[in-house]
Amino acid sequence: MQQQKVPQNIEREDQIIGPITLKQLIILGAGGGVAYAIYISLAETYFIEVWLPPVAIVSLLTLAFAFLRIHNLSFYTFLINLFEYKILPKKRYWIKGSDTPLPTGKEKPEQEKKIQQNQDKPKPNIEEITEMLDSYGKEKQEKHEKLNQIINQDQPNG
Repeated sequence: MQQQKVPQNIEREDQIIGPITLKQLIILGAGGGVAYAIYISLAETYFIEVWLPPVAIVSLLTLAFAFLRIHNLSFYTFLINLFEYKILPKKRYWIKGSDTPLPTGKEKPEQEKKIQQNQDKPKPNIEEITEMLDSYGKEKQEKHEKLNQIINQDQPNG
């Protein structure tokens, strides 16, 4: 049987150029393009004091997004987590019955409709159920006999 190569450390991205991955290469290309566009548009008419700060800011952000890792998180993930931490409340309070649960799919509303339909139907008492079971349908025959008597009374004897 032929030996197969088993991949090791599959969580690491493939490196394209030296230690740079495809994702980092795309980030560097986009950020470098934006920085170069700012430089071209501002360097022709303004001095270095005007075009250098925007180019430097874009370049530093590009390098941070491409290479910076904080607590083993990418800079993008770190910024998202920081934003959520600052925006969302620090304490969460649970109040029983304060809010309706969010539907997770199409199945739950259909189930709720069926439950509501079943709740709208009148529920027979236990006495009615036992009477129906004990009578074995004799009540229906009695009702039919009464109906037949009424029908026969209404018809003229011919």
